Amino acid sequence: MKTLLYFLVFMVVAVIAIVLGVIVGDYGAWYFSWLIGTIMIVLVAAAGGVLFDSQETERTAKGP
Repeated sequence: MKTLLYFLVFMVVAVIAIVLGVIVGDYGAWYFSWLIGTIMIVLVAAAGGVLFDSQETERTAKGP
């Protein structure tokens, strides 16, 4: 059931993306790449923060 729910959610997101692509026309590819680039930058920054935090926690757990 959970897999079906994920599938339906992603299907709705795909339909919305296609409709937006049709609406914006020739500028669709530019907006899409801008959106994906922004999301990737945020995810990479979050991953860097998590890695830094885990390294800091590990360093303080070991002691001096």
